[in-house]
Amino acid sequence: MAHPDYLADLASTVYENLESQHDWTLLESHTHKQQQQSLPENKTLLPRPLITGLPPRRLYLHPDDQVELVKTHATYTVDETPEMEWVLPLHLNEKFTLKQIAEVFDSLELPEPLAEGRCKRLLMAIVHDDSTVVYYFVHDGIVKPRQN
Repeated sequence: MAHPDYLADLASTVYENLESQHDWTLLESHTHKQQQQSLPENKTLLPRPLITGLPPRRLYLHPDDQVELVKTHATYTVDETPEMEWVLPLHLNEKFTLKQIAEVFDSLELPEPLAEGRCKRLLMAIVHDDSTVVYYFVHDGIVKPRQN
């Protein structure tokens, strides 16, 4: 079983955008859960094609770190090492529900040694008909608002 072709095309558009416009590395497309001892024909299809990759710099600063930066007037140092990110490609005209987002979070598997936890955020890539891509963070659960 496979995803419809339009979902594969959407994932391809986002993959190319991340690679050529945003300088991401270690990009990988995912269509099935990665079960270590499963035969290819027994792999579970993900709810949507997903992408993982490494951005050139850290994309997300935890709200607690933001508060420390504000309190110490930027003398607080933050680790800028990039983290692997999950990316969910969507089309602007899609009706994507909270239930569908929850299904995506439920399907994500973290790499070792984080495998015991649950992925807490992903990057939603929304593609327009002209191939413009806009990125938004989506969190699993409630998160403190950003400090401005």
